[in-house]
Amino acid sequence: MYHDYYQLKENPFNVTADPDFFFSSKSHSEAIANLIYGIEQRKGILVVTGEIGTGKTTLCRKILRLSTKNIKFALILNPRCSELQLLRMIVHDLGITIKSQNKYGLVHALNEYLIKESCQGNNIVVVIDEAQHLSVKQLEQVRLLSNLETEKEKLVQIILVGQPELYKKLHLPELRQLCQRIAVHFRVQPLKKEDIKDYVQHRITKAALNSDQSREIIFTNEAIERIFHYTSGSPRTINILCDRALLAGFVAETFSIDQYIIESCAKEILYCEHY
Repeated sequence: MYHDYYQLKENPFNVTADPDFFFSSKSHSEAIANLIYGIEQRKGILVVTGEIGTGKTTLCRKILRLSTKNIKFALILNPRCSELQLLRMIVHDLGITIKSQNKYGLVHALNEYLIKESCQGNNIVVVIDEAQHLSVKQLEQVRLLSNLETEKEKLVQIILVGQPELYKKLHLPELRQLCQRIAVHFRVQPLKKEDIKDYVQHRITKAALNSDQSREIIFTNEAIERIFHYTSGSPRTINILCDRALLAGFVAETFSIDQYIIESCAKEILYCEHY
């Protein structure tokens, strides 16, 4: 609705996990660096946790952009299934041809594929998002997959991405063998107050129709303060609030988003938080 007014080619504050809008905060940059290290060094099991809305799925998709002919990814977005179905999803996403749909046939086909790819110098990475929903049986299956290895290196790297409940689940007594195999565990933090102005500007610049000619949208320093107050640095909540603020600015025919606009919008969309 406000695209033409602000000269934007798309919505700068969509809540979809678009890696084109990935913002390299200190925490998110460190998460990427840890994952790249774990992948390149073939560490086996890597874990990333974070609160709802901290950008974990966007981070997953950013990692997938690293894909080259030497790094191949499988991405599982919804692991609410049985351990057999999880295996099938992984095999299917890697494009492996299978003769048998049973567990033995799937693992055998996967193992042959991994050995072949390893001999060609390739690295296979399986990313499981929303991993807090994995059952104990599924996580035990993940551990067994991590056992696929040569004498020198792991044949598959597995990245578990989920909410803080995942960390608690991984430390259950019955999963202690899996927990011992986790080589990297990084927790993604919300944006700090000093990051928010750059975050907002980053997304607006990415969405601008023409960065040289687009009308300048200004979020005042006071507005940034209120954004942090209402969102506690959660990127998803920032996006929801800023999207509504741009709409309010369009209705008011202004390019300056001040604290009063932010406060008004927060009352409309964050009322359930009792701010």
